Formats: sequence, structure tokens, C-alpha cells
Amino acid sequence: MKNGNATGKRGEKMTDMPKIVRQVLTALESAGYEAWCVGGCVRDTLLSRHPGDWDVTTNALPEETLAVFGDRAFPTGLQHGTVTVRMEHQAVEITTYRVDGEYHDHRRPEHVTFTRSLEEDLARRDFTVNAMALDLRGELRDPFGGREDLKRGVLCCVGDPDRRFEEDALRILRGLRFTAVLGFSVDPATGASIHYHRELLRDIAAERIQVELFKLLCGVRAAEVLREYVDVIGVFWPELLPMVGFDQRNRHHCYDVWEHTLHALEAVPADPVLRCTMLLHDSGKPACFTVDEKGNGHFYGHPEISRDLADGMLRRLKCGTEFRETVVRLVAWHDRDIPRTDRGLRRALRALGQEDLGRLIDVKRADNLAQAPEFRSTQAEIDKAETIMERLLSENACFSLRQLAVNGRDLMKLGLSGPAVGRTLAALLDQVVDGELPNERTALLKWIGKRKS
Repeated sequence: MKNGNATGKRGEKMTDMPKIVRQVLTALESAGYEAWCVGGCVRDTLLSRHPGDWDVTTNALPEETLAVFGDRAFPTGLQHGTVTVRMEHQAVEITTYRVDGEYHDHRRPEHVTFTRSLEEDLARRDFTVNAMALDLRGELRDPFGGREDLKRGVLCCVGDPDRRFEEDALRILRGLRFTAVLGFSVDPATGASIHYHRELLRDIAAERIQVELFKLLCGVRAAEVLREYVDVIGVFWPELLPMVGFDQRNRHHCYDVWEHTLHALEAVPADPVLRCTMLLHDSGKPACFTVDEKGNGHFYGHPEISRDLADGMLRRLKCGTEFRETVVRLVAWHDRDIPRTDRGLRRALRALGQEDLGRLIDVKRADNLAQAPEFRSTQAEIDKAETIMERLLSENACFSLRQLAVNGRDLMKLGLSGPAVGRTLAALLDQVVDGELPNERTALLKWIGKRKS
């Protein structure tokens, strides 16, 4: 126990507690049981953040909880003491106070033992800021000093950090995610244990790593966490490690490859696609580094190598196809020059679409901001490209087949069939995008007629 004060004062702000949660707590207390909100919802309430989920813990055994709520309760995890209550199209998980048994897979306990002690239940949790409980009247139970750690902005394990991470290795990434998202620092003992136990992440499913990593990347301290714990991220993405300290030996860059990457990551909005793109956009640089006769470093072909590395890394984490293909496409395009002309932007819109071209502009802007200060004047050219794109969109410029003034049925009426229809539509779009033809039905049909003859 961090301090001897296990019970906090009453009156914590609970005005945002959902109605269903109040009903659940009231029903359990009315039946003679203890009932508390626990974990992340308490942490977020004390931080004046909006909780995503509300979890309830109680000294009622699972069968007793089922009896309290009748046909509104469903046994969704009885072996771990969890019952889900559904009311008014909403659901709340209620878990009996428990003590975890031995962990043999660094993920879940072999068995659990129910207890009537809230403090014993809180003692099994990961971090002090997640080991607090709050009741219906705002009484706070905080046996491990979580509220003080919240005030200090420090993430600290409950009890022995080594034991916590050996029990559940996903806590390593969860800890880094909380640090990045909440803007916290890490308690020295907890941080040392994270480094020491990083290899345990090999026992964790790729999908679980993916979820925690992308939340981490969108945190306010993402770059700082990645800088300090790149060895941890390198367990499942070792392709990042050669970037650390890699001198670019190029006047355009004032940072090594890894520092450039972190500065670029900080410069894009906190969106998983953009943050992941910036993390991976230069991953191929160490593999293609060359030095010319003047001693200047070059990275010819690095977008293609980075693209292939990014594809493999995202596949390894079982990322969704759309997410993976978007990131890979942006990595491949990040260093490509787009002429700041109507034709150049229309061609880019055709190749990428409106959403991804907008993302690419964000990527290019961030990439440039992470270069040496004297070369950041490229921002004006990036702004120019964005201005042209916005004007073209406002003018409803044609850059996709669905926008063409003719369609496949029109071409079949002219006698075209099979693959010739698709080829002709693509050729028409080329002409319109390049400004050779107006997107007008008469002009397009006339062009087809001339081509046929």
C-alpha cells in the first residue's frame, strides 16, 4: 500500500455517470451488496475526462448478481465473475471482487478466487491510477495512492512492477499507451521493468498489440514515449531499430532518421493513419544509404523500400486491409513531387482520391517541418498545392470515372463492349483530367466517335 488512507473523501464529481450505471449501483446496494465504479472510468472522472466505458465491481457473487437483475442479466464470463446487465439498449459489465491465480501465459490467470474485499480486488490491478473505486455517493477508495499519482502525472504499477508485467505482458504496452495519451511520466521502477520485460510481448496476440500501439501513436506524448521506449516497440517492429541514431549526412536534415521521424509524427494530426504513416515513411532509409564523392548522404529509392517494409509490418500486426493499403500508399507517395498546377493536382486526385490527397498534403507538410529550418520554405509550395486542390474540389472538377459526363451504358449504345468499355472510359478520364477535353457529354461522345472512325 502506498499510503494508509484507503478511503477518500466523499463528494467526487459524479454528475456525468450514465443513468444505467446509477441504476445498477442502486439495485445492488438495495439488495444489500457493495457496488463501486472501478478502473478507467474513475481515473477519467477524476481527470475531468469523459469515460469511454463504465465498469462496476461488487461483493455479490455472480449468481447473486444474476438474481438481483433477473432477465436483464446475462452470464458473459462467469469463470471470471463477470455478468452483463442490459437495460434501455445499454449494457454494463459487473464483476465480482476477485483475486487472480497463477499466470502461465503472461496474459490471463489460470483461475480466479472470489473475495468479499474490495481492497484485495484493487490489489490485482495494473496501475495505481486504475486501482481506484468510486461509489454512488462519490466516496473514493484509493488504497494505492492512485489519486496522488494522477495529480503528479505519474504512471506507477500497483505493487511490484516485475510481477505485474510477468502476469500480463500486454500491460507493458498499456502502460506506454496511458503515458502517451494522458501525458504522464513513468515511475522509474515501472519504466525500468517495462524495458526489462519487453521480450514478453512476443507472447501477446498481434491484434492486441495493434490496438494498444495505435492508441499510443495518437497520444499527446507519443513521440516522447517512442523515443524513450523504442526498444519495446522494436520487439514486434524491429525494422524501426536501424533508424535510431542513423546520421543522414545531408544538409536538408538536422536530425538523424529516427529523430526526423518523431518530429514528423508530432507534426501531423492525431489520426492513426497519419501517425502510422509518419512512423514508417522513412523506415527504408538505412537500407539504401549511399554517400557521394563530396560526402553527402543519399537515400535513393527509400520510398519504395519503406513502402514494402510498412506493408510487411502492418500485415504482421493483422491490420485491416483498408488501413494497411492507405498507409502503404501514403508512404509510397510521401516523397513524390506533385506539380502545383491544375493538371498536376487533378492527376493526384485521380490517383489518390480526395481523402488520401488531403492526407498526403498533411504528410508532406509534416515531413518538411521535420527537416533543417532553412529548408522549410517548401511549406509555401505545399500550401499552394492545397489551395489548388480545394479550388478544384469547389469547382467539382472531374477526377474519377463516376464524375464523367458519360458512362458505360452510353459507350455500349455506340457499339462498344467488353474490356473496350473500360479502356475507353479510362482514356476519356485521362483527357478530361489533363484538360484536353471538357467534361461535357457532347464533347466526350464526339471524341469517342472520332476514335472509332
